[in-house]
Amino acid sequence: MGKLTGKVALISGTGSGIGRAAAIEFAAQGASVYGCDVNEAGSAETVRLVSEAGGTMRSLTPVDLSTSEGARRWVEAAAEAFGGIDILYNNASAMRNTPFGEMPDEDWYFTIANELHVVYHPTREAWPHLVSRGGGVILNMASISARYGAMFVEQAPHGAAKGAVLAFTKHLCGAGGRHGIRVNAISPGLIRTPATAPFVDDPDGPIPELLRQRFPLGKFGHPEDVARLAAFLASDDAGYINGAEIVIDGGVTAMAGLPERGVPALSAPDGSGSHPVLCGWLPHSPA
Repeated sequence: MGKLTGKVALISGTGSGIGRAAAIEFAAQGASVYGCDVNEAGSAETVRLVSEAGGTMRSLTPVDLSTSEGARRWVEAAAEAFGGIDILYNNASAMRNTPFGEMPDEDWYFTIANELHVVYHPTREAWPHLVSRGGGVILNMASISARYGAMFVEQAPHGAAKGAVLAFTKHLCGAGGRHGIRVNAISPGLIRTPATAPFVDDPDGPIPELLRQRFPLGKFGHPEDVARLAAFLASDDAGYINGAEIVIDGGVTAMAGLPERGVPALSAPDGSGSHPVLCGWLPHSPA
């Protein structure tokens, strides 16, 4: 018997990375998983991996959770397939980060839609199902950049959206308590995903020096690290954890403001804008 046996878990963004790892972990813990993604091939691969491991999973692709229509279609399909909803894990996100003075309005609107609206709409649609179930769990993916700025990394839209996710989590905690609904946020640091791997694995890039100077454990995280944390928070073992933000960054933020001298100038290789990896080393990668 897994810790999530008999539970129905909706997980967004299951096409790769953290979402895929979460789908595999939740299913291994006994949950019936209903995923979604904009990536049809990646989503199908995750379903295959879960099924081959003996788990239960279905998925809806493609779906746009930044709209109420898309979120409603996903939630209703999941409830119909499995007879209800116990867990909603708002994992999916996508962002655009450019130097603020050069940032077009479209990058701001895109990031807010795909990091904040994709949390609001599924939550709003799943809420009545959780209430009728007599309670449940909502997990929202935030980021350490919701609380910490960065001199070398310009990601104002991302930080603003994830800050709103944290505030949203706190208010949902109050609204959900009377219904037995627990709501918590997860704030990852650097996680090696398919999106960050080309830069994280580059021996000539900035990551080796960053790991030496900024990461107490000397390593970055993996999607499975976040997935195991999410599965715990979704389980009854975390039954009195509510309204919390759980940071999973290997201690990076604990050392904020204490780098050694000689931190590399973290700009793009051609000297313009932000280095592309730095869209992923402070926040979690949405992929």
